[in-house]
Amino acid sequence: MEPIVSKRDAGQIVRAAQFRSGVSWAAIAQAVGKDPVWVVAALLGQHALTAADAEIVGGLLSLDPEVREALQMPPYRGSFDSPVPSDPTIYRLYEAINVYGPAIKELIHEEFGDGIMSAINFKVDIERREDPAGDRVVITLDGKFLDYNW
Repeated sequence: MEPIVSKRDAGQIVRAAQFRSGVSWAAIAQAVGKDPVWVVAALLGQHALTAADAEIVGGLLSLDPEVREALQMPPYRGSFDSPVPSDPTIYRLYEAINVYGPAIKELIHEEFGDGIMSAINFKVDIERREDPAGDRVVITLDGKFLDYNW
């Protein structure tokens, strides 16, 4: 039996296959009928695809069976190699949370009470907003509120 490719390795293989194929992330998401942010996160190793979705993606990107199998495995979510991400785009998100996170937390508690925003029952939307000073990136984090109760 061939060993299963790791989620990390599968994500790198998928990135290369997507780049080489010229198939856009949006087209892949449309083919599986799911939200683009969720699909890309899944393909980079943060979610598990269904067998049917792994076959669709595998067909679009000509992925080997071992990679298709890895895409179906439950992941270890959210783990970075270093304590502070070094990729500039990811670092800016990290920086924004470091700067605004405590204020966001206080405002969530004031509005909803003691609890957290779910990252399981969660949606993300990314859009471009035109601005005369330069286009803006708008990221909406939409998570269910989960109260702490004993």
